[in-house]
Amino acid sequence: MSTFGDIRSDFEFLEAWDERYKYIIDLGRDLAPYPEDHRDDAHKVRGCASQVWLFASNDGATLSFKGDSDAHIVKGLVALLIALYSGKTAAEIIAIDPAAALAPFDLKDHLTPQRSNGLYSMVNRIRAIAAETTGQA
Repeated sequence: MSTFGDIRSDFEFLEAWDERYKYIIDLGRDLAPYPEDHRDDAHKVRGCASQVWLFASNDGATLSFKGDSDAHIVKGLVALLIALYSGKTAAEIIAIDPAAALAPFDLKDHLTPQRSNGLYSMVNRIRAIAAETTGQA
């Protein structure tokens, strides 16, 4: 999987939004398979128009995320967030300003309001997992 910085650079290189949408969809296609035993209500993200599942594993220092969705563009957004947040400590995750990190992608102007709400529901879920890990929940 590409780093968040690599994804941002590749994205900025693309000029037309149809190419950018395709790129986001391709990110989702490159996600590691999501474990079937985590495709349940406990891992489902509320507030998304599509079905989205996220779970985190903790190696004692950093969190790693896996996710999936039944919608291609949303699965790509899941991949984008996994690149942004995976491999960081809980404190680093909480310290990330998601609006600033995602601003270069200009998603708010190119996603439907439902998709934008879903994106921030995923962000909030990731941040909540990080907060639970630090005992700040």
